Amino acid sequence: MKRIKISKFIIGDNKKFVLIAGPCVLENEKSAIDTARYLKRLTAKLDIPFIFKASYDKANRTSINSYRGPGAKKGLAILEKIKEELNIPVLSDVHRFEEIDAAAKILDVVQVPAFLCRQTDFITEIAKKARVINIKKGQFLAPWDMANVIDKARKAGNDNIMITERGTSFGYNNLVFDVRSLPIVRNMGYPVIFDATHSVQLPGGEGTSSGGQRDMVKYLARAAVAADVDGIFFEVHKNPEKALCDGANSLYLNELEILLTMLKKIDSLIKSPIK
Repeated sequence: MKRIKISKFIIGDNKKFVLIAGPCVLENEKSAIDTARYLKRLTAKLDIPFIFKASYDKANRTSINSYRGPGAKKGLAILEKIKEELNIPVLSDVHRFEEIDAAAKILDVVQVPAFLCRQTDFITEIAKKARVINIKKGQFLAPWDMANVIDKARKAGNDNIMITERGTSFGYNNLVFDVRSLPIVRNMGYPVIFDATHSVQLPGGEGTSSGGQRDMVKYLARAAVAADVDGIFFEVHKNPEKALCDGANSLYLNELEILLTMLKKIDSLIKSPIK
């Protein structure tokens, strides 16, 4: 399997899982830095590799009136500050060609959103510029379809590829997580991340916003780690009820330690050699 080095740790090749976590969208600089600092301390305590994630622009919101974020210029500046002051790697998603150059200069991992994972020119352009590319599997794709997506990034000259599973469309306003997807995609030779919070999202389920089933996150996350996944992706918030985006499926920050402790135990058991 491809080994990807980010900061001081390795993702893939049977290494312990990495945590990718943060708020769905940057709400303001202070809350983003406070959240990143809390997550850094927690993951250091638990000895879990950590990448901070937050979107600077959510271009695929349900309603035109929904909060999208501070935008590329201001948002990337916040992420750069978090990266430099807290010394942690950062990840965000890019939705527009015009933002790729600026994002690639700052972000340790550039993410292709699920809805754009079949856009050939977009993937190849990001692959040419990004250090590491994380491609989210579209809700509309079968796991084996990701082989073609991976091939697009590779042929653009970037072999530092991660794939994120985030659930599959299951009827109207619903997603389902098929754990078989993880080993199928992982057998393509690249690290696989499981997005446990977006997999319980109910897209457009509230009419002008998406709903979610936060209480199901821990069960799906435990199943994914037991399936030998390389990383777990959580959206987290101090007070999800007041989050400006995806609050219904975001985890409470103060509940994260218990879940991560359990996931670490499962990960250690799965990745330990049988004696």
